[in-house]
Amino acid sequence: MNHVSAESGYDFLLIDALGNQQSVLRSALNDMGARVHQVTAIADAWPVLTAHPPHLVLLTVPSGHHEGYEFCRQLHERSQTANVPVVFMGSGEHQADRLRAFEVGGVDFITMPYWPEEVVARVKRYLALAPPPPETTPQMQKIMTHRGYSPLLANLQKTLHQQALKLKEQNAQLQQEIHERHEIESALRQEQQKSEQLLLNILPEAVVNQLKQFQGSLAERFDEATVLFADIVNFTPLAAQYSPLELVNLLNQIFSTFDRLAEDYRLEKVKTIGDAYMAVGGVPVADADHAGAVAEMALAMQTAIRQFKPVAGMPLQLRIGINTGTVVAGVIGIKKFSYDLWGDTVNVASRMESQGKPGKIQVTEATYERLRERFQFTPAQEIEIKGKGPMRTYYLIGRL
Repeated sequence: MNHVSAESGYDFLLIDALGNQQSVLRSALNDMGARVHQVTAIADAWPVLTAHPPHLVLLTVPSGHHEGYEFCRQLHERSQTANVPVVFMGSGEHQADRLRAFEVGGVDFITMPYWPEEVVARVKRYLALAPPPPETTPQMQKIMTHRGYSPLLANLQKTLHQQALKLKEQNAQLQQEIHERHEIESALRQEQQKSEQLLLNILPEAVVNQLKQFQGSLAERFDEATVLFADIVNFTPLAAQYSPLELVNLLNQIFSTFDRLAEDYRLEKVKTIGDAYMAVGGVPVADADHAGAVAEMALAMQTAIRQFKPVAGMPLQLRIGINTGTVVAGVIGIKKFSYDLWGDTVNVASRMESQGKPGKIQVTEATYERLRERFQFTPAQEIEIKGKGPMRTYYLIGRL
């Protein structure tokens, strides 16, 4: 093994696994001011690498053999030799051999036979990307400059290192920005969900979707719908028994109960006005059994109101009116959106409630005709309805 003193410059390790005598290549490498250590077996290379890691390894590999590639992989797994470049030399007749050389960390693959000058030129290329070894003497620096190693090239590694640090900092900053953006987007999604949920508490889901998409008019005609009005009987004298806060809490409990019933029967709560509660079936989503669902809710409301504590010895009672027919429903205006119903059907339903009896559910003939096969009613009566004249009405008693 050729060994030159450590004062002369770069150290190269030449592993000639083919057993070829490469004196011409060694001579060319020595001429460029390098010290060349040569072994004929990979096993003999490890003691050299352990004692004094070289600046470059030139490794000859037989075609189809794996030992040289495994050596390169192990070399780069060890912290002491992880940065040592490896130049493969071989026949290169199989593409897989050449590709594998790069996969295991090789920096080049030189096909054999080769010109020593070619090997030297490629070696210079890699050394130009690294600073001169720490032990380089002024005499060696002069030789290297004469051979094409400008001292400026020695600073390239430092520049690349600084650029790598800068890129690392920029990457860290970018990662932080991405993290912050994700947090902002998550917060925005949560706020959007809160806003949408709030909107769903105010408007029907179908109308919310229509508002978001701005598709068509926000008012729509429904040929079949059933409207319910409910009012707490004698609410004004009852209210005198409560403080304002107690009164609001009582109404909240009552109407929250009604809201849950509306959900159970797939009805749409329209609004509350004072002590009055309004709901509709078949709007804004069509329902073939809208009249039956409203009738079920009216009966459930009568049962629910009796669960509340009597006030001044007087039990709470509801007066309910129901009518079926055509309505127009939608959102109008540009501020404080609310979903509402319009039309003669709505007005008559309101009259059914206001002109009904305490604790009773008064329905029109239109509603009665749709429910008479399933529900029990009192015989028809004819009453004078404001703005409509005489009308036949019925009181809903219960299911058949």
